[in-house]
Amino acid sequence: MNKRYLFISDQHLGLQTKEIENKKERLLVKFLKFAEDNCDELFILGDLFDYWFEYKRVYQKGFFRTLTALQDVTERGIRIHYFIGNHDFLHRDFFTKEIGIKMYEAPIEVMLNGKKFYIGHGDGLVKKDIGYRILKVILRNKFTQKLYSLLHPDIGIAIASKTSKSSRAYTKQRDYGEIDGMLNAAKQKIDEGFDYVMFGHSHERSFVEYKGGKFINLGSWIEAPCYAKFDSGELEIIDWQ
Repeated sequence: MNKRYLFISDQHLGLQTKEIENKKERLLVKFLKFAEDNCDELFILGDLFDYWFEYKRVYQKGFFRTLTALQDVTERGIRIHYFIGNHDFLHRDFFTKEIGIKMYEAPIEVMLNGKKFYIGHGDGLVKKDIGYRILKVILRNKFTQKLYSLLHPDIGIAIASKTSKSSRAYTKQRDYGEIDGMLNAAKQKIDEGFDYVMFGHSHERSFVEYKGGKFINLGSWIEAPCYAKFDSGELEIIDWQ
């Protein structure tokens, strides 16, 4: 019997005004309630939060409804896979130990209902963006994160928030060829035998067929909330309003 899989990406909770964030979180919580009865496994492809910094005994304020809704999903016996994005990468063990979510720092290869999937957040695929690749190695380094955690939480989280917003403003002014980089990476994986390649990150929703395989990008919940569904037939992207 085929399993039911759902996929979402790039909610960026905390990015916009409080009014917008409250509306977005209500949509997300409603979706997670929907997931409880409509999937066996849920994949979150990164940047659920616009920034996330988790201390050993402290995690950031806000989005309590999202965290409890995620726990409600896992308590129903549904497995959640969370791919750490380039904005919400400063995780420790809260999501794993307290909520029961499986965390990934890199893309994975997995068989779903007999189809071969390659799934990841999608960052770091643009060859000419050397600066980001170097920064990613530094920021993901456990020793660097340990040093940063010595800052008081109010200071550390404030810096993470400001840096996230500054990074977004800077990258919007430059054309890194992100979409082309992702598509080329997806084509390479399809050439290697994958049926589906799924990314987030670029905020550009895509569904591209190539040599019998498919490249899917789920866009973002900033512009147009959606999810992907895969069960007995073809994978489809569905708007969530």
